Amino acid sequence: MSAGASPSAQRLNLVIGGHVDHGKSTIIGRLLADTGSLPEGKLEQVRATCVRSGKPFEWAFLLDALKDEQAQGITIDAARVFFRTANRSCILIDAPGHIEFLRNMITGAARADAALLVIDAKEGVQENSRRHGYMMSMLGIRQLAVLVNKMDLVGFDRAAFERIVEEYGRFLNRLEVRPAGFIPVSGREGSNIAGRDPRTGWYRGPTVLEQLDGFLPEAPPVDQPFRMPVQDVYRFPQHGDERRIIAGSVEGGVVRPGDAVIFYPSGKRAQVRSLEAFNRDRPAMARAGESAGFTLEEQVYVRRGELATLASQPAPRVTSRFRASLFWLGHRPLAPGREYLLKLGTARVAMHLEAIHRVIDAASLEPAEGAERVERHAVAECTIALGRAIAFDLPSESVATSRFVIVDDYEICGGGIVREALTDRQSALRERVLLRNYKWESSLIPVERRAARFGQRPALVLITGEPDADRKALARELESRLFSAGRSVYFLGIGNVLYGVDADLERTLEYRREHLRRMAEVANLMLDAGVILLVTAAELTQEDLDLIGIMVDPEQIETVWLGGRVTTDIAFDLQVEAADPEAGSLQVEALLRTRGFIPAEP
Repeated sequence: MSAGASPSAQRLNLVIGGHVDHGKSTIIGRLLADTGSLPEGKLEQVRATCVRSGKPFEWAFLLDALKDEQAQGITIDAARVFFRTANRSCILIDAPGHIEFLRNMITGAARADAALLVIDAKEGVQENSRRHGYMMSMLGIRQLAVLVNKMDLVGFDRAAFERIVEEYGRFLNRLEVRPAGFIPVSGREGSNIAGRDPRTGWYRGPTVLEQLDGFLPEAPPVDQPFRMPVQDVYRFPQHGDERRIIAGSVEGGVVRPGDAVIFYPSGKRAQVRSLEAFNRDRPAMARAGESAGFTLEEQVYVRRGELATLASQPAPRVTSRFRASLFWLGHRPLAPGREYLLKLGTARVAMHLEAIHRVIDAASLEPAEGAERVERHAVAECTIALGRAIAFDLPSESVATSRFVIVDDYEICGGGIVREALTDRQSALRERVLLRNYKWESSLIPVERRAARFGQRPALVLITGEPDADRKALARELESRLFSAGRSVYFLGIGNVLYGVDADLERTLEYRREHLRRMAEVANLMLDAGVILLVTAAELTQEDLDLIGIMVDPEQIETVWLGGRVTTDIAFDLQVEAADPEAGSLQVEALLRTRGFIPAEP
């Protein structure tokens, strides 16, 4: 698509929804036939098949490619079809109307510029008519046309049409959705699809194809702040290529060589050295809607799930708590006390439901206060708590980086939009870490060179356990073992911190967080130097680990519990029950090998 092409010539991504049996597939079949978008001979082939099988011809059969779909009489997958209007090409995503397959619509509608919603003129507005309208509005689709189908079944009666316009128009108005129009159609007879039907002479609006030409394709948000969720970091050392290419899809804005970028939630800052592309010249810029890869002048460690932004533009929100509007489609209710997986951009993080503020019936829009769980097909206003902080925006700032989905037992069961960022217990500390990382003076020696020199990846090994467990003996044995194998390793007893950098603090519970913060800052410096650092502390809790995980990259932390009785709520990586330090050190060494911090044994 050239930069100067007119908006009407651009491709339109369109979703079509509606209640089961309201005739979506028939409408799609008609659109394909009436725009000449079918493969040559396809229409005649389907007609001949119907004659041989003794079935009356249905336009829907053009779409029903799978035998099991025809047998059930319902569309079970989000099918993509391609056709052309007079002015543009269209990709149409069929969002199934059957309640069992409603979740497919989430995927389809999320990529749409506009929507068609089909309502049966005889049956009228049904539950899924409202649900689909609600979800389309929630996903930010503002261009919507309502097709009142099967007008032939009500004798093309204007009053029947206007009853639906009044009822559904009221519903959409409550959602603050202003439809482009209501169109009386008959998919079976082709009325007002491509050409006008004299039996609806009372209707003065556009045909379906004319309405599609009136929709405007969603322009990539190049004028918004730069946002690129980091998909991966690519390296090719086997080819002598030392570049670290940070790759992802640009969701908003523009990035160019020389731009200062900040990655969130880590807050690490660097300057873009070059933009990279596969099998073509390096581009001068990467913009919204494009896949991009770039290298940095300073070698900073970033990972999948971070959000790349420009230092000169507004920062995203960073927290582990937010208020959200969400819809739930899982067989099991969304309930407090269960752990789920939340996906936002490329971030993947554990979540739980902290509070339900209200539950809304998506069909009636009636709220229910005091609900204790979110049942299937309901919509809710909730507070969500995450296992760690992530970066995101609000919908008014960037729709793409405000949407999320929720996974329960490996299945997408819900999704929604972040409405408000909330503070968490670590917010103040996180701000200090962001400032630290922003001001960080990076070494000219990248982490890969240190790893190659030492034959290891830096790691913080936290050895905790019951008060009487001999943690120091285990740490010293492990330090000796790793050092003898040529590793760069150091044992930092908590006393070294308490009587050193913490000498100005009292050793009381009041100062526990500050003791841990300072220890973690020391650890962060030593990890930056490429060291495997061993730290011992009695009975660390999960809250302690979360605090340390703000100061130090959690992927560099391995937690070992020493002793047979676990006395805190910490989520450890390894439990060592053996009292013998040598046996215990072998277990921890094996853990480090398994996690890739030291090479596997030859």
